[in-house]
Amino acid sequence: MNESKTVLIDSHAHIYYRDYAGDFDDMLARAADAGVAAMLVVGTDIESSRESLELAEKYPQLYAAVGIHPHDAGRVTEKSYGVIRDLAQSSPKVVAIGEIGLDFYRDRSPRDAQEAVFRRFLKMAVELDLPVIVHDRDAHERVMAILREEQARRGVLHCFSGDAAMAAQAIGMGFYISIPGTVTYSSNQALRDVVRGVSIERMLVETDCPYLTPVPHRGKRNEPAYVRLAAEKVAEIKGLTLEDVARITTKNVRDLFGIRLWDQSTKIAYRIRNSLYLNITNRCSNRCSFCAKFDDFTVKGHNLLLDGEPSFGEVMTALGTTEGYDEVVFCGYGEPLIRLDLVKQVAGELKRRGCRVRINTDGQANLVHGRNILPELAGLVDTVSVSLNAADAAEYDRLCNTPFGNAGFAGVCDFIREAKKHIPQVVASAVTVPGSDVEACRCLAESLGAEFRLREYAEVG
Repeated sequence: MNESKTVLIDSHAHIYYRDYAGDFDDMLARAADAGVAAMLVVGTDIESSRESLELAEKYPQLYAAVGIHPHDAGRVTEKSYGVIRDLAQSSPKVVAIGEIGLDFYRDRSPRDAQEAVFRRFLKMAVELDLPVIVHDRDAHERVMAILREEQARRGVLHCFSGDAAMAAQAIGMGFYISIPGTVTYSSNQALRDVVRGVSIERMLVETDCPYLTPVPHRGKRNEPAYVRLAAEKVAEIKGLTLEDVARITTKNVRDLFGIRLWDQSTKIAYRIRNSLYLNITNRCSNRCSFCAKFDDFTVKGHNLLLDGEPSFGEVMTALGTTEGYDEVVFCGYGEPLIRLDLVKQVAGELKRRGCRVRINTDGQANLVHGRNILPELAGLVDTVSVSLNAADAAEYDRLCNTPFGNAGFAGVCDFIREAKKHIPQVVASAVTVPGSDVEACRCLAESLGAEFRLREYAEVG
């Protein structure tokens, strides 16, 4: 039976098959009893992609991936791509493009057609900002080559069948590898060697049901409850507990597909006074010595330690109504402009609602992105508040631990100066860190054309 601390996700299942028609609800109940809190239902053609989405819309624990398997590549038409694109954009429950890839074992479609279709779906995934689920059977070299050529960076090699060197290569490109129940087969020492040699921080677990039933159920229909058996074997190989594997692989699914099993809306959008704040990342450009998050992620009673970086849909859901607030502020416990594209997307919607928008930033965004990003914020942002904190490069580096060296301080000053051209109100702030020269900061801020604001050292938010 399930222990509360064991929470697993079956990252690849085909439960729309007729194999499950007679006991579908019982099958879901067995999965829940085994600790499987969510399942990703993966389409292999247009019809099964539709079925995956229908199931995901009906059951809260199910999510969908849409795509066309390489077996059917020879039948793909231009209309097929349009259908998959429409499905992918039709619901937030669609979290990936897949199952796509190459199958040189059965060769049910010509290899040139398989490669062409694979490339088109990889491009589509980039355009839609979705990860991919890659099928690879006896096509390791071509799969890896195409992923490199198409600059694919987000996805999983499902039912991984390569060696440890290939796994390391895939992980180095930003991919995950997924471990099915075949890891329990006595003959599959190669996969166990991969599990032993690869970081679990880049692993998922899956069933690929109704196929690849693990020991001791071989010869019977596979089902999502049996993902626990794959996880147990991974735990045994890695010298971890089942709870360790469950926690890590569930986090990995969250990071890759955005499947989050706990509502983190209150961590994304939170109110202080009459402003609504948005916490969209816990990542920062700097490591400021005075930052309170190194002790606690709580601000004015709000816990801002994110379970994972929210998508546009999650941010908008967390926002809810914006009526009655003086402003909406991108702030939180992280540097919002690290997620520039999301900021622009959300800010655009906020301006359509007539909201006043402010961004609190460390002023390093142009250095992070390697270009002047301020023109991209014109018309979207009313106020930008920049953490200046020091009047010279040495003091700035001491307080803020910038990764950019002397360029960090110069970059902040340039950012403030440039911001005046694109954003109506520019504020430079400094924290009253003991020993800091706040008057020198004030003079510098004013010389750069910004208003100056002093922030109390012991007061956050």
